[in-house]
Amino acid sequence: MKPDVWRWVLGALGLAIGFTVYPLLGRLREPWPDLLAGTAFVALGAATWRYAQGDRFIQGVAGLLLLYGLARLLFLR
Repeated sequence: MKPDVWRWVLGALGLAIGFTVYPLLGRLREPWPDLLAGTAFVALGAATWRYAQGDRFIQGVAGLLLLYGLARLLFLR
């Protein structure tokens, strides 16, 4: 059985964003918190899309992460 490396990478990335990076963003000056949070969501969405490899449900989740990240970068401030 071949280990699924992308699953480990996505899990580590999600935990890093959720427990370390995201809470620390509030300490930065504007506009950095929104820009960095949006970039983190876009990166997580792109990694999830890469991991999905044809699974429609996971691709849908990845698309939502990408859209939220882009909206956060461009509009939600």
